[in-house]
Amino acid sequence: MTANICSAATIETAAEALVLSGYLGATPHSPTIAISLLTLELYRCLRLRKPSLSIEAFAKVICDLYHWPYRRRYRTALADTFDIYLTIHRNVDAQVSKALGHDTENWRVLNACPPCTYELKDEPELIYRRMIVFDGNNSLSRMVPLGGREVGDTRKFHSDYYLEPDYIDVYVSQSNAPSSDDENPTSRMPTGEDPGSSNTSQPMSACTDTWKAAAADAKKKSACRHGLILWIADMIRSGELFKYPLAIVSRALETLGLHLLIGYDVGCKLAIMIASSALAQKFVDAEYRMCVDAFHGYTHSYACQDKNHPNVINGMGIEDLATMEHIFSSSNQLAAITCYASGFNRRVYIDLFFKQWDEDKYLNLGNMLYRNYIQARQIIDEQQIAVQEAKISLGISDNDIKTWFLEQSRYLATAGHEVKWDSHAVAYVELLQKLREARAAAENSSTLFLNATPVNYEFVTPSTTSTSHYATNLSQTRKLETQRRHTNKRYDSILQDVIALELKMGIVRRWEPADQQYLATLKYMSQPANRSEGYRMRIHIAKSLQTRCKAIQNAVKSYNTAALALDPLAPTLDWSKVSHYNFLEEFVLLRETRQDIHSKHWAEPVVREVMKQSLCIERAHEEIHRCNVESRRLHTSIVDEERHFAQVISKAKSVSDPLSGALEEFCQCRRHINAHVLARLQDLYSLHGFTGCSTPGPLVDLEHQSVEADENNDCEGLEEDDVTAGEVGGLLNYISELPS
Repeated sequence: MTANICSAATIETAAEALVLSGYLGATPHSPTIAISLLTLELYRCLRLRKPSLSIEAFAKVICDLYHWPYRRRYRTALADTFDIYLTIHRNVDAQVSKALGHDTENWRVLNACPPCTYELKDEPELIYRRMIVFDGNNSLSRMVPLGGREVGDTRKFHSDYYLEPDYIDVYVSQSNAPSSDDENPTSRMPTGEDPGSSNTSQPMSACTDTWKAAAADAKKKSACRHGLILWIADMIRSGELFKYPLAIVSRALETLGLHLLIGYDVGCKLAIMIASSALAQKFVDAEYRMCVDAFHGYTHSYACQDKNHPNVINGMGIEDLATMEHIFSSSNQLAAITCYASGFNRRVYIDLFFKQWDEDKYLNLGNMLYRNYIQARQIIDEQQIAVQEAKISLGISDNDIKTWFLEQSRYLATAGHEVKWDSHAVAYVELLQKLREARAAAENSSTLFLNATPVNYEFVTPSTTSTSHYATNLSQTRKLETQRRHTNKRYDSILQDVIALELKMGIVRRWEPADQQYLATLKYMSQPANRSEGYRMRIHIAKSLQTRCKAIQNAVKSYNTAALALDPLAPTLDWSKVSHYNFLEEFVLLRETRQDIHSKHWAEPVVREVMKQSLCIERAHEEIHRCNVESRRLHTSIVDEERHFAQVISKAKSVSDPLSGALEEFCQCRRHINAHVLARLQDLYSLHGFTGCSTPGPLVDLEHQSVEADENNDCEGLEEDDVTAGEVGGLLNYISELPS
């Protein structure tokens, strides 16, 4: 389509004339193709809502609307023009941020999520001031150019979302996990109850050693519990798996203050690495804690879950820390665009996507708090009565449940580990058993060899011809002689091992089967969990459960055979019952360990269910407490932000600042969003059983304010009205008075 552009005498360039007429040229000088600003804005908005919409597809749509044949150069012109349009947008946004005081270092991280950061005076204390989570994703990988080709676009895009490679590479040398033979680095971590409890014991690393999640990802992202992005780290051709989360933890220590809870799918292993890195002391001093998210947590060992799963962490609420899965599910739309884009454009599109993501998450803050509150209230209302009735019927108290949780934790901490005395004693008794078997075999082979000697034996020379009878039995005699030599040699070898172990253990007199030490050790060895055969059988059954029924039947038969050979006899399995088992916990054999828990109250199914529900109720009360705090923070931030907007706009208009139009547009959009959030907060305040404060409160400090104190005098007379508008009773009036 051809357009006529009018140019005044004061306009020096064609590009300027095009912009004043509502168009943007594809080239700065003598453009032959220009695209309207409305079209570019339309594509920008479409890209924000549909990130996978490519420039080529949009160019074809425009051609179809005007019944014009598509040409490749239209796509190129649109791409170049859209690139310039986004640059203009970023420059305007930067000036607006500067005018609002949002351009200071780390302002976005410290202020984007008011429920996390907008702390108030005299508000109820939270165990963890803030919860963050991070994870890796490879869907936004960028392909390396083939054949060593150089990329023409060498521009560098800088964003406050990204951690730069130089900052991350500081932790390259610290990203290798300590070996199991090293001294436990977590001995330097604090011990005791939450917060700051020792949740990073060395054996827990075993539950993540074979995880694919511990392998390299293409991008690490971090976010708060409300879903707003904190930082992004590109993983560039790197095999150093943990330098990226270490860098994010380091930045959090520098920026976010004290008492943070950090979730990661292999958080137990990362905690061990932090304890052995240069961040260890800072991590301890800041009273941070690592944990695993609920989704991945159930795949960790039970001992790890007992320390690191969200369900058991005091102050966690009902948060599952599954934020990153939602983020990745949405950001995957960008994969088709970023895969072959230049490094500059890839970051531009990712930055554009996450800015819109953060806006959407801010819009959803009121709704999230409202839904979490309802969910927590439902848990309390529906389960509390049942738990109380169960306690009465079982005759148990809250103190009993706390005691049983401690017993369970102590059991899980030592399950599967033998003490040193047991290990040496078992090895010694096993050698004694082998020694007796070898001695019996040697005596038997010697007896057979001696019995094979002729009754009227006499020495003969090889030249003697009267040895026909001896020659007949020569083959058998040689076999018996070889057997006797081998059994004697085996007996001597085992005897040497026994003597060496006796010297090491300080045993003066060899244990006999009737000795107390021997009998105690033998009884210990007879328990199924301490027999290597029993352990292999458990592994075999666990694997067979994942294959076919016939394999399970064979495994059950093998187990029953082994169970009948034990002293005392172990219970056998009935195939008719096993075939209907749904969970591993239904296999009673899995409970038979060195520490017998059959008599423990916390091992009873009914009691365990009560314990689980009690934890759930406890977390629900914590969520209510956190929502009360966060809702007031959000309410206060909106009231203060409206006051701040009025001051900044008034000042810009008073000096005829050309940026006032952009400022008003930004503030108007934000006001509409705030109106939606406030309306949802009003729904929260109206809930039956709401226990929080429905009025805004005073800030802890003025760091969140973006204007100096002397600017408050510019709009005197507005403060009283604004504060009144912020009160819960004036919420609806406040919303209705916002510009439409």
